[in-house]
Amino acid sequence: MALRKRAAAGSSRITPARAKNAIAVAKIVGPAVLPVLTPYLTRTAGSVRDRWDRLRARRLGVGIDDLAKYTGRGGVLHARIAGAADSLAELKDSDAAFAATTRTRLRQLTAAVRAAERMPSARRKAAHRAVAVELDRIEGEILKRLGV
Repeated sequence: MALRKRAAAGSSRITPARAKNAIAVAKIVGPAVLPVLTPYLTRTAGSVRDRWDRLRARRLGVGIDDLAKYTGRGGVLHARIAGAADSLAELKDSDAAFAATTRTRLRQLTAAVRAAERMPSARRKAAHRAVAVELDRIEGEILKRLGV
């Protein structure tokens, strides 16, 4: 009885002998199966990559074609800045002075995010937090002027 329990418990462990046997089987079966599986694996990898890109684009709020523009550690901030700049175009003519001032500020924030890419981690994070706070303020003001 104890021997059966030990045998059942030990069956899931990987031993050097079992690893060697698994490698030997893979060497024999692998070349025969690999040409058959390669197209399926390639298609699956492409599908997974496409879904991942679509998820990232949706999270950033940009189109999948524009995803390559917003890479790196400051990619999220660059996407937010671009979104705020696009929203300025929808403001009324009475807000032209605000739009001009805000465009200048957004260019400054873009430069700050680019500069932060080369900073040490702690300074980069502090710079990104400061830019995010300023973007929150700008986005709130844009929404208020749009009547949202």
